[in-house]
Amino acid sequence: MSDIRIVFCTCPDNDSASRIAEALVGERLAACVNILPAIDSVYRWQGAIERASEVQLIIKTVEARMDALTTRIRALHPYELPEVVAIEAASGLPAYLDWVRAETTPES
Repeated sequence: MSDIRIVFCTCPDNDSASRIAEALVGERLAACVNILPAIDSVYRWQGAIERASEVQLIIKTVEARMDALTTRIRALHPYELPEVVAIEAASGLPAYLDWVRAETTPES
């Protein structure tokens, strides 16, 4: 079982995505955040089918930082209900996984 998590979070625009990404990396809640522009999302919200252009964040972190990361996303995110969905990294380049662990260790 791996402690590495890949977290998905959509944002309404590049500004909010960049602000969240920089905060998460700056606060060592994430080792890396990829920002993917211009995705189209179709979803049901409050009984209606909606469509929106969004920006996708792909966040690399560790299980031990998930609660703090989720709390920080909720504080920074403009959506009432932000997407925070994490999956376990089943495997990966050991040196990269070690780097994720090192970069998400809180500084003393």
